[in-house]
Amino acid sequence: MFARPYILPASLLALIALAMAVAGPIPQLTDYHAFADQRALAGLANAADVLSNLGFLAVGAYGLLLVQRARTLRHLDDVRFSYGLFFAALVATAFGSSWYHLAPDDTRLLFDRLPIALACAGLLAVTARRHLDAPRCINGLLVAFAVGSVSWWGLTEDLRPYLLLQIAPLVVIPVVLVANRAPKAELEAFGCAIGWYVLAKVFEMADHSVFDVLGVSGHTIKHVLATAGTLCIARYLSAQVGTVVIPAHAGTPAESSGGANVYVRDARHGSPRARG
Repeated sequence: MFARPYILPASLLALIALAMAVAGPIPQLTDYHAFADQRALAGLANAADVLSNLGFLAVGAYGLLLVQRARTLRHLDDVRFSYGLFFAALVATAFGSSWYHLAPDDTRLLFDRLPIALACAGLLAVTARRHLDAPRCINGLLVAFAVGSVSWWGLTEDLRPYLLLQIAPLVVIPVVLVANRAPKAELEAFGCAIGWYVLAKVFEMADHSVFDVLGVSGHTIKHVLATAGTLCIARYLSAQVGTVVIPAHAGTPAESSGGANVYVRDARHGSPRARG
């Protein structure tokens, strides 16, 4: 075990960043905007790729409702803003990606990639705040990096900072959760989210091949699978919002990770239970 909890994830990110620096600028594929399914529906251009963003809107709105409900729950104080950032970014992704897919070009792509970058920043902030004792300013720093990564691509056509931000949650979150012995429910939720997202990227890369076989494009399926991943996070937060701290006499004590007795109640069922 490392003496500082952030040393291992920071080292991994540094290695990835170094590899990218050695590799040199990573340009966008020249045919990036040539999506497989360009069919219109009732006058709506590229309908499948546009409408498949509705899932992000639904999950994002649901997540923001949970964040609003969590405003008085002290055990979520450290991550409430970070979750809010993540779910707000999902809502923005629904609009930005839909607008992009109506008429794909580099200018519109900026408004697709920016909320995705902010969503990645939100998830990283959740993990850093909860498990690495990161200060509140980590939210602002990650937001700044997200905006900077997309701006850098817009100015230089170099995708390296943006790709680093997309890779970071896939590497950092599992390492941090395992190293810090996160609760099983958290491991399952974030593992589920990462699994769905990786599968979504596979379908994205096979956009045309999937369309030829299934009649539904890989990019459309990517949106659906990525939405499933975000729903894993929303369901986990829902369970956390359903847990509130109560006085000691009303529950059974359990040793928390810090050694103190913690008493909680399942707000949905009213029954006391211990939280470790």
